[in-house]
Amino acid sequence: MEKQFETLTRELMNRNHDLTYEEARSWIEGLWEDFETTRAKAGYGYEGKGKTEAMVIQWINSYGSKLHLYEGRFKHLTKK
Repeated sequence: MEKQFETLTRELMNRNHDLTYEEARSWIEGLWEDFETTRAKAGYGYEGKGKTEAMVIQWINSYGSKLHLYEGRFKHLTKK
């Protein structure tokens, strides 16, 4: 998973130049964990890393350039 997190972190940094590496990595890990936890709590079966990675990529594409603006609202997803 380290390789996936690294790739996703770099992609987020390419879309959002306001984030440091540590901030981007924290967002990626938080989004990943939140997606898997939310699906599990909702009773969905585990569909593998590919499903989670696809969702995180979708979020990066949709919201990546503005994630730094939402830090206060989503503190639970970052390690600050």
